[in-house]
Amino acid sequence: MALVSNGLGVALPAGDHHPVAPQQQQSRDEEPPMPPAQVAAAGVAVEHTDSSDPSAGAGPQDQASAPKLLISAAFNQDYGCFACGTNTGFRIYNCDPFKETFRREVPNAGIALVEMLFRCNILAIVGGGPIPRYPPTKVMIWDDHQGRCIGELAFRSEVRGVKLRRDRVVVILEHKIYVYNFVDLKLLHQIETIANGKGLCALSPSSTTPILACPGLHKGQVRVEHYGLRKTKFIPAHDSNLACFSLSQDGKLLATASTKGTLIRIFNTMDGTRLQELRRGADRAQIFSIAFSPNAQWLAVSSDKGTVHVFRLKGPSPSDESRPAEAQSIERSGSQGSGCTSPFAGSPTLSPGGNPGSTLSFMKGVLPKYFSSEWSFAQYRLPEEIHATVAFGAQKNSVLIVGLDGSFYKCTFDSANGGEMIQQEYTKFMRTNEADQ
Repeated sequence: MALVSNGLGVALPAGDHHPVAPQQQQSRDEEPPMPPAQVAAAGVAVEHTDSSDPSAGAGPQDQASAPKLLISAAFNQDYGCFACGTNTGFRIYNCDPFKETFRREVPNAGIALVEMLFRCNILAIVGGGPIPRYPPTKVMIWDDHQGRCIGELAFRSEVRGVKLRRDRVVVILEHKIYVYNFVDLKLLHQIETIANGKGLCALSPSSTTPILACPGLHKGQVRVEHYGLRKTKFIPAHDSNLACFSLSQDGKLLATASTKGTLIRIFNTMDGTRLQELRRGADRAQIFSIAFSPNAQWLAVSSDKGTVHVFRLKGPSPSDESRPAEAQSIERSGSQGSGCTSPFAGSPTLSPGGNPGSTLSFMKGVLPKYFSSEWSFAQYRLPEEIHATVAFGAQKNSVLIVGLDGSFYKCTFDSANGGEMIQQEYTKFMRTNEADQ
């Protein structure tokens, strides 16, 4: 089998086989045709394809006149770029400075998911939208240097999510997760999960700590796979169903939120210890995204309430690994946070981790947990309640926000005093539901 390099020392199977015959569009309740032997062996068909550029054959006038629908937006592993799936293809944007890197578009060729691998030319894409470019039951491996798909993974049910590492491809279905070797797309692991319609899964990008987090088989449970240690840890994170979770870059910390959306919990992925409990607010909310800063000192959260919250984390950052164990004590910040979002009157108190807390927190042994919660350290209120995904920027103490209305924000916060974040940049990178101008 011929191989093609992706520029990062990762080789992928090249599409030098005969092109796969075009398949008829499948409904979401139908199963795509798959070779019986492959189905019996792995429950998935691995094929190599010679699919052409999805923008081929479409003139600029056709692309410009197509009304745009932004289906998804996701940051890459280092938050330096983000990818958007639209009803006419996909686009890649650089965050700092903000600019469109490239786009691949054709009318009526929807892409629901686009997963980047840092900044290399390899992408994983899944069809979606009103008229999918590819069946939503397939993951297409796209090489932008060649301008075509070089491989595909076909399944019996709709693909809910895709995650990439330099050595792994992870595909999330409703009740199962498949882990593949990136070089030859060989199936390495299958994981059964509770119903996972949101495609929840987190994969540490660090080359030294291959860690995967996914829903377990019980409500509110997170399963953590430490592949380097061949160890599995089950963490009972919430009593309610999971809504969102994220891993720190080294995979040592896990942040989770339930469908209630009021609390964010931080866990040690090695032993499952709960390290911190953070309160987003008092009312129920739908959590859209959770992101750790690269040094695991901060955590950003977005929800349908229209406010992005930043919390200070207690634990040692990855840079502490080189220090002696006795020096790796929990960080205690002496700064006084003024950005308390607690509804209680009076001056907020600073919790041990640096986040504001209720003035009644000293009675936490008597009053309910609500009164001893750690509230957000800094906040940014979006002009309107949009579906937003958050990340941390290259600039110190900066937060990036991408909305499914086609908006991009860059904000900064005061690491000493917290409070309201300052908007540094705003761009409307896509006019949704209308033709591009």
